[in-house]
Amino acid sequence: MDPDLALILGLVLVVLSIPSMVAALSDGHAPRVAAITLIAGGAMVVWAIATKPGGYTIHEVPDTFIKVVGRYLA
Repeated sequence: MDPDLALILGLVLVVLSIPSMVAALSDGHAPRVAAITLIAGGAMVVWAIATKPGGYTIHEVPDTFIKVVGRYLA
């Protein structure tokens, strides 16, 4: 898997797990699925940063997102 794709998928998973975790906690349930999703997304982000030579800066993330979306939608 391409490190850019792993970074973007990981960030999307992390962002989507947060509302799920809040909903589970507000209902009084254990956020098991949200926690697993958060861990998986975090692992993908860490793998992408470790795999790409030089890593990523915070300023590269939006450009990387646009590049990945454009690559798979075009």
